[in-house]
Amino acid sequence: MSEELATEDRLGFIRAHTRLLPVPHAPEISLHVAEEATELWQKTEEELATIGLPPPFWAFAWAGGQALARYVLDHPEVVSGRRVLDFASGSGLVAIAAAKAAAAQVAAADIDAFAAAAIGLNAEANGVSVTPRHEDLIGRDEGWETVLAGDICYERELAGQVIDWLSALSKRGATVLIGDPGRSYLPKNRLVEVATYQVPVTRALEDAEIKKSSVWRLAGAP
Repeated sequence: MSEELATEDRLGFIRAHTRLLPVPHAPEISLHVAEEATELWQKTEEELATIGLPPPFWAFAWAGGQALARYVLDHPEVVSGRRVLDFASGSGLVAIAAAKAAAAQVAAADIDAFAAAAIGLNAEANGVSVTPRHEDLIGRDEGWETVLAGDICYERELAGQVIDWLSALSKRGATVLIGDPGRSYLPKNRLVEVATYQVPVTRALEDAEIKKSSVWRLAGAP
């Protein structure tokens, strides 16, 4: 992007091209989501006159995130009263679930500025307090007590970096949970499955209308 768009421009784009709808597998939460995936990808490219703008991952409730949000809502003890980080938050779905489950503080981190804007908009729509963080936190440790991550294992290098970082956080005592529908680079040998769901998804983005999606914790984690 040649120039950084103002936050208001991002919010306007999000409002113009999404609808506030309940999340299929976590209907307690509503998100500003795109109804037509391909159309939004094209609008992002054309209307912002940008080459290489990050795809609008923030505009969809991905399978791993839905599974993780459902788990958090059904098992509030994993976040209740805790300082929580939702890593690669996208729409903020999992962060919002944590806030609804009585987390003490919730940060939602994403490297896409549009995601940061969407997180704030979605948190407001759900009446919860979430702090959007537009930065890369890999390798950082700010004392989070629970770290949540949905759909992070779709690229080999990224998955390796993130899992190593999350393992270090787990070893020092953080509860680390990962939501994943069977992405290519999920290191199952380092994880323990704690729940499995059948999650409705967008066929335009996935290879099915229902994705078996699981929540995992790191093997050997407390």
